[in-house]
Amino acid sequence: MITGERLDRGEVLDLYGRHVNAGLARLATLMAAPVVVRAEGDHIYTDDGQELLNCGGFSVFLLGHGYPPVVDAVSRQLRNLALTGPMVYHEELARAAATLAGVCPAGLEYVYFTNSGAEACETALKLARMNGKRHTVATEGGFHGKTLGALSVTGRTAFRAPCEPLPGPVDFVPYGDADALGERLTGDSCVILEPVQGEGGVRVPPPGYLRRVERACRRTGALLIVDEVQTGLGRTGRLWAVEEEGVTPDVLLCGKALGGGVMPVGAVVATPEVFAPLNRDPVLHTSTYGGNPLAAVAVRHTVEAVLREDVPGRTAALEGRLRELLTTALAGCAALVKEVRGRGALFGVEFHERSHAGEFVLELLERGVVVCPTGNALATVRFTPSAFFGERELGRLAAAVEGSAAALGGRHRARRREVPDFEEA
Repeated sequence: MITGERLDRGEVLDLYGRHVNAGLARLATLMAAPVVVRAEGDHIYTDDGQELLNCGGFSVFLLGHGYPPVVDAVSRQLRNLALTGPMVYHEELARAAATLAGVCPAGLEYVYFTNSGAEACETALKLARMNGKRHTVATEGGFHGKTLGALSVTGRTAFRAPCEPLPGPVDFVPYGDADALGERLTGDSCVILEPVQGEGGVRVPPPGYLRRVERACRRTGALLIVDEVQTGLGRTGRLWAVEEEGVTPDVLLCGKALGGGVMPVGAVVATPEVFAPLNRDPVLHTSTYGGNPLAAVAVRHTVEAVLREDVPGRTAALEGRLRELLTTALAGCAALVKEVRGRGALFGVEFHERSHAGEFVLELLERGVVVCPTGNALATVRFTPSAFFGERELGRLAAAVEGSAAALGGRHRARRREVPDFEEA
């Protein structure tokens, strides 16, 4: 029997192995991963008293952990009206939808709240079908979730293959190649892509790519879905990454940071034309918890915080600092690094070998920094700090990256010395 007393790390991992996921338990043991008990701002605290610097979280913690105005608003709502049943109308849903639509590109007016980014993708794909778009064009390396519909447009075969056949037809084209994408389009198509690929290895497309894709969609009558689940709300130095090129999609997906790091929530924001099937018949697509009062109040206060704190301005200022910090601090293993790239507070370090990326993640964790691997590009390590990273946090990150690079580079050079050079012999 599980008592109310706090479990130690071994007990937690034992329960993971027996009742949650045996593979996750093995991975945690291999990585010596800590058990987290508390988080605040840019820091995570473990059961053994460590303070970890959070540069991970898959873009969720743009405002950091426990951003007080969002926590306070959700706490008040929890005491007043936490959840509602079907066909119950409440003020917070109306206010959250109006607030979110009010900061999206002009023309995106209708909001459908979901519980995750993957659910938002599912909703968007259904809307495309309801609008007569039976063919989808997606991008290699793209990531839109692992539910069945979202998985069908996620550009990694290793994820798709065990679940095939998947909904289709779907054509995958190289990310950043607007010509290849345009060649696949007809009036029966929809396009889904990210303005910067997150799980794809923090891939930034060439200038003009999004604008050219938009023009191709308008020319052929294809529907354009832009997935800003990881990039939205200021992560890339703009409120929405599509603003970089003045693009307005037919459907915009958001999530991750949308709940302020407090509540899980995603959203689909669509034009009235695309949303028309659900306006005519709302029961065609429903979600028991979608748009619940707790999530709705979190969305509204998160959007207000993003504007009040000028999160896009903060991440735009961080971009240069992070690029210089990572490039300089990685000098100790420069021969192993292929590229440092990113935008705003979303950066990736690509190694020549995926094994080096894995070692680098472990070295950083040993020095108290949490980062994210990238599921579709395993040679890339992703950094997603909050918009509030200050000098103290940047200094600590620089020291950890420098130390990890030195350890990784030294180990690699030692391995090379152990291998005899038969040509010289």
